[in-house]
Amino acid sequence: MRTWGRFLMFGVLGAAVLGMAGCGGSGGPADAGQEGGASGGGSQELTVAIWDTYQEPGLKEIMAGFTEETGIGVKIQVTPWDQYWTMMEAGATGGTLPDVFWMHSNQIAKYAEYDLLLDLSDQIAASQVTDLAKYPAELVELYQNKEGAQVAIPKDMDTVALWYNKTAFDDAGLAYPDETWTWDTFREAAKTLTKADGSQYGTVLSPKANQETYYNLIYDWGGTVISEDRTKSGWDDPKTIEAMEYIEALIADGSMPPYTTIAENEPLALFESGKVAMCMFGSWQSDLLNNEYVKEHCDLAVLPSKDGKRVSIYNGLGWSAAAEGSNTENAWKLLEYLSSEEAQKQQADLGVTMSACEGTSDGFVNKSEIFNLQAYLDMMEDVVIRPYSMDTVVWENMSIETLVNAWNGTSSMADTCRQIAESMNASLAQEQK
Repeated sequence: MRTWGRFLMFGVLGAAVLGMAGCGGSGGPADAGQEGGASGGGSQELTVAIWDTYQEPGLKEIMAGFTEETGIGVKIQVTPWDQYWTMMEAGATGGTLPDVFWMHSNQIAKYAEYDLLLDLSDQIAASQVTDLAKYPAELVELYQNKEGAQVAIPKDMDTVALWYNKTAFDDAGLAYPDETWTWDTFREAAKTLTKADGSQYGTVLSPKANQETYYNLIYDWGGTVISEDRTKSGWDDPKTIEAMEYIEALIADGSMPPYTTIAENEPLALFESGKVAMCMFGSWQSDLLNNEYVKEHCDLAVLPSKDGKRVSIYNGLGWSAAAEGSNTENAWKLLEYLSSEEAQKQQADLGVTMSACEGTSDGFVNKSEIFNLQAYLDMMEDVVIRPYSMDTVVWENMSIETLVNAWNGTSSMADTCRQIAESMNASLAQEQK
């Protein structure tokens, strides 16, 4: 039964999500003007809601092309990630959702369940522009409701790569990471790069950064976070536990900062300050490309491999429109335009992000002349969709909180993983009711 009380409960959980998970992690001040929204009186101007200020300039250029072609104005509204879902919840309950907006894998099922998203199936079937066969099938499926209706069009996709401090490697006499690296190589390098005085650590993995760190290890090791039918946790899989015990070994080696430091500092800040020498970051972390310290000292490579397997967890945002909007015809025109090969290629060429449509992301490497962004494209060769279910944020928040016990040493990693599996299975059982 669809009740607003249940929606509001999910809204609180969504707003409380502990870790940013893929595709656009930076926010900025919200645009002061918000006219032209879904219930704003039928204005022909479309309001488009996003959460990433780094993507805004490129998206404005793409939207300008749409306006030139159609005569339909577009106003981009930027709300930081932490406030974005609060804004969306208010719009959902008050009937004032933006015309077009970003959807995330953690949230799509909730908004689809309550019929808040425009069903795009018929328009897509009739379109000469939108061809979802050219998009990753897993992303297309991700943005369907329970009945199989398409309620969002994939916007982009992301991968994860290994960033490293060249100066730290030079000082330690180590060769830079490359495609020959294994996770054993990584562990030994992390030991060598760690200084006894605590001024530098080899690496850092945070419980919050699942897509960027341990999810990749789990699938490299042959484990899983959730079963293919999304009814059972994979946290008690022996391969999953083995992968997580690798992190326990990094902690025991002293190659990571103490958990008190990790709890108070984001990995990005630790890397940008030179406190850690290696970090795994997603392709959405645009701040790295603009940081002066990183530009002088750092670069990136593909992730290490395990027994020849080199997996990147990937995710992708979706473009959705408000089901009850007063401007749905023009909203669809914008979604169709954004799904075209031309717009997808332009998104990558402008350095907004890697695109979801096949064969359109090569230009992303030109976003920077300094860094080896080809590493992100190379990681597209073996990708696994970011684990999700109906209520992802429930069990994902629980797992992040529970993993702290392994990071701070109050519980073994194996026991922690089994505890997560038990709680997650209970959560998944609730989803089936």
